[in-house]
Order: sequence, then structure tokens, then C-alpha cells
Amino acid sequence: MTEWLEADGQGGFAMGAADGIRTRRYHALVVAALRPPDQRTVLVADLEVYVETAAGMYALTSHRYRGDVVHPDGAKRIAAFAHVPWPKWEWVLPDATRIVCELVVEPGPRPITCVRWTSRGVGSVRLRVRPLLAARDYHALQREGAWSFEPTVDGNHIAWHPRDGIAICARSNGDYTHQPDWYRNFVLDTERERGLDFEEDLASPGTFTFELAKPALLAFGAHEVPADALEAFDRERARRTGTILDRAADAYLVTRGSGRTVIAGYPWFSDWGRDTFISLRGLCLVRGRRDVAREILLEWAPCVSEGMLPNRYGEQDATPEYNSVDAALWFVIAADAYTRSGTTTEADRHALETAVDAIVAGYARGTRHRIGMTEDGLLACGEPFVQLTWMDAKLGDEVITPRIGKPVEIQALWLNALAIAGRRTPSWRTILERGLASFAVKFWDPTRNQLHDVVDCDHLAGTADPTCRPNQLFAIGGLPLPLVDGERARAVVDTVERELWTDAGPRTLATSDPRYRGRYIGGPASRDRAYHNGPVWPWLAGAFVDAWLRVRGNTPEARREARTRFLEPLLARTVAGHLAEIYEGDPPHRAVGAPFQAWSVAELVRLDRGTLQ
Repeated sequence: MTEWLEADGQGGFAMGAADGIRTRRYHALVVAALRPPDQRTVLVADLEVYVETAAGMYALTSHRYRGDVVHPDGAKRIAAFAHVPWPKWEWVLPDATRIVCELVVEPGPRPITCVRWTSRGVGSVRLRVRPLLAARDYHALQREGAWSFEPTVDGNHIAWHPRDGIAICARSNGDYTHQPDWYRNFVLDTERERGLDFEEDLASPGTFTFELAKPALLAFGAHEVPADALEAFDRERARRTGTILDRAADAYLVTRGSGRTVIAGYPWFSDWGRDTFISLRGLCLVRGRRDVAREILLEWAPCVSEGMLPNRYGEQDATPEYNSVDAALWFVIAADAYTRSGTTTEADRHALETAVDAIVAGYARGTRHRIGMTEDGLLACGEPFVQLTWMDAKLGDEVITPRIGKPVEIQALWLNALAIAGRRTPSWRTILERGLASFAVKFWDPTRNQLHDVVDCDHLAGTADPTCRPNQLFAIGGLPLPLVDGERARAVVDTVERELWTDAGPRTLATSDPRYRGRYIGGPASRDRAYHNGPVWPWLAGAFVDAWLRVRGNTPEARREARTRFLEPLLARTVAGHLAEIYEGDPPHRAVGAPFQAWSVAELVRLDRGTLQ
């Protein structure tokens, strides 16, 4: 299934399938963030569109209903679809009339979705459009029930207030006829495949009618739609001047409070601390967007608590959740990259250094979830029923990949944080030297020519988990300070390339491991058990390519080879510049999970604009 995405810069979006048939609860023309970037609410789910020519009436849209009935038959008339510069469809009717529909989301404090139809043919063409509306949380589904259909009409501006606190507004250059009705029993096929509820009903308040002697324009929003909304295409054409990768990267940069943050992925992720700071270098710094990086870092810096930063915020009440060991450490990496990339004001430098010092001191002292430095200079973390690393799948109280003890990438992040803080505080440099020595002794696995994934497992000294996972890459690549060099580093990179690498990035587990799952299918339990036990995560390609280059001297020849062997296959998988969250471990490595993921795009951009330049 080919999908398209238009983001509004506030956390909301429009999203759908190229054939126009909704398959997800998130497919909609307007998903508005009522408290940016949270409280995302589906307002305009779809449209029912017909055109009338001298030859007859023809549908341009299709929907799947109960019993897998697809009606009407508009999808079969689609002759072409394009993503760039925005979603665009073309239909060919039996009388050779061609209809083009374009959809654009104009970002801003009050974003709008604007749809435009034009025709090429002989004779008059009339267009009839029925909005199919919802007023629901974007994770939920709607069934027929209490709904206020009565519109407020002011010229060509119409507003419906289906529930308290929710408005759905529209402006058009056509005529509106009030004809309230319910369209029932839509089937969302992807939700069914994922083992989730998959049927819903949508409210349709009336019909917009247009004569296509001129373009038909219809704009929607969660607030009053301004009179110039119908000119959105002209403004967006002038604004969308960057490359496809630039436009994809911008989709994840959104508002939070008075600052900015990063949406981890569309359609179902909000802004996550870990994802935000992993993504910052690629989404902002290598693209010269230091202004946005600054806003993101200063928005998050005051949130340090006992050395930790929130992993995420509650989407309805913005409650911070402190359950990540690495979010704060990635903040240190991102803040350091920002300050080294250009001039920083004294006030900003003080704010960032204060946050970095609080993180390093808090972790050294010890904080929540048994996170704390041990005598060997390394960082221990973890307790039962809590998932702290990026491998965070959980079923009820069962953590699928618990990794309690001293995970390898956490040590890489911790020792890098000590090196960064140690530039100003010499005592951290002493601990860094001790930690580096301990790492060299504890993590090397000579029987497999790799690094252990976790040592001192479950806080038991001397134990080790030798599972072959890609986390070991961060000891060599992806971070400023490598922990391993020479023959050992080369052996680790060779092992990862041989056991884990695919043209979509590294697998999360070697195929020879009995826990390996090459397919990502079934209901939530099946998918969560597979999540970090086989699927390919393209964001890890950044650390892999960094490591691959480091052990080869980072020569121009090596960079050219890496671009051909590793980057170009990733670029070939992009959809309008985007990469998915994950790909199946088994060939052909089908895209699964969230179809648009921030850190996947960010590391792709970092490689393209930075590492491989």
C-alpha cells in the first residue's frame, strides 16, 4: 500500500492511501492537534465525490464497507498518482474527461487542508462532494450516536459543532446544501490485519456542488477558515522550494508550548524524548536549521528531573513520563553537537550546560529505575516491569527485551556524556578513563568477534548476554567518542555486516538466533514479540555507516563506496523522502510499523548531508 502524508507543523496531519481507500483509523484529511502537538482529533475523515458530465455520473472515490464491499468504484478510474509537491490524483472517465484532484496542508498556528479539483474535457462538468466527518480521538473509532449536524453559515464559510469543544470548519467556492446523514460500517483493512477494531461510522452533514468551468476549491480546519485559505496552493508552491528530503524532514518539526519538538513518527507517535534527540542532528543541524535545534533543546532543557528527561508526554494531559535511560543521554549528544556547530549565546550555553551537568550528576548519583553509575565507571539501569532502552516493547507487565544491567549502547552514550561534561569538569574525565578501561574488559566477546549486548545482567556482576544485536555499533559509530578501535572495531563491524545488515538497515537480531522473527504480522502480542527480535530499523544505518567508515579510515574512496553500497539502497526505499519505522527482517523487507518515522529520515539525511559528504 502506497501512502501519502501532509503534516501541519502543529502535530496534526492529513494522510491516506494512493488509491483513496481508507485502511487505517488515522487516514483522514484533517487530524488536528487541539493542544499542539497533542490531543490529536480526527475531524474530516474522507470525502464522497462524484462528477457529472453529459455522458453520465461517475464516482471519483471508493470506500470499503462491511462484507469487504468496495463502493463506489472511483478507485478503478485513477490513472495517475504523485506525491510531490503534494498528493495529486488524475482520473480518466469513460468519455475521456480528465479530472485532477490535489490536496495540500498549509502549516501554521491554524493549519488548513485545501483540496482542489480541475477538469480537462469537452462540455460542462459538475462536481458533488460530501464530507465524511468524525469528532474522535485519533486512536479511537466512531460509531453512530449523538451528533449536532446543524451548521453555522456565513457566506461561503460553514462550521459544524458536532460535540462540545469541537468545531469543524469549511470554506469553498461552491454551493452547500444541508443534507445530514450517516455513512455506516466502513471497514479499515489495515486495522483488521493488526488485530484491532476496524469498523466505524462517519457523519455527513451535506453536499458541496461546483461547476468545473473553473477550479473547485474546498478548505477545512479546526478553527475558522480564513477567506484566503483557497489560495493555499499558491503559497505552498512558493514555500516548498527545498529538496524532497528537506520537505520530509520538516514534517517532523512541530510546536510544543513556546518552543519546538519532534514528532517521532506518523501516524500514531507523539513527541518522544529519545527520538527527538536522536533525530536533531539530521533533521536540524546538517540542514543548517540551528534555529529550530535551539528551540527544541531549550524547550526540553528545563524538564530534567533527577538527571532524567521525559521519554514522552501523555497525549491528553501532557504528564511527563520518566521511563527512559537514554533520552537524557541523547540530549547531551544533541546539545553538544548544537554548541559545536556555530555561535551560541551565553544565555543559551548556560541553559544547555546546566541541563547537561544535571543529567551527568544525576546519573552518577543514581536516580529512578536503578539507573546509576557503579564503581567501574559504567552505568547500570533497570528493574522488573520497566523498559528503559530503545528496545522497549512490553506486553502487560512483560518486558520483551528487558536488558537489565549494563546495555552496550547505554555505556557508549554514558561515556560520551562524561567526555562532554569533562571538558568543563575534570573529575568526570577521571571517571571516563575508568569506564573506558572497564568497557574494554567486560564487553569484548572473543569467541564471536563482537561485543556483548548487556553485561552484569540483572545487576549480577560477571554475567553477560552475548546476543548479536546492532546496539554494539554505538561503541564505534554514531557518537563522537568511539569506545573500541583497531582490530576489535573492525571485527565488530564485520560481524554486524555479515549477521545483521540488509539493504534497509540492520536487523535487530541475527537470523540464526532461535528468537528471530522475520515477519512482523498478526495482532499486538505477535507484533510486540517480534518488534526488536528481527525487524530492520533503518535509523541504525547511521551508526553502522559511521562505524564502517571509521574502521576504513574514512577516506574519500570509502565514502564513495559506502554511498553506493549502503545509502543508495535506503534512498531507493523512500516515499517522498520518508522511510518507515521498521522493515521486516526477511526479504523483501516489507515496510511495516509506522510508515513515516522521524529518526529513520533524520539518520538518512545525516548520512547524505554529513557523514558521506
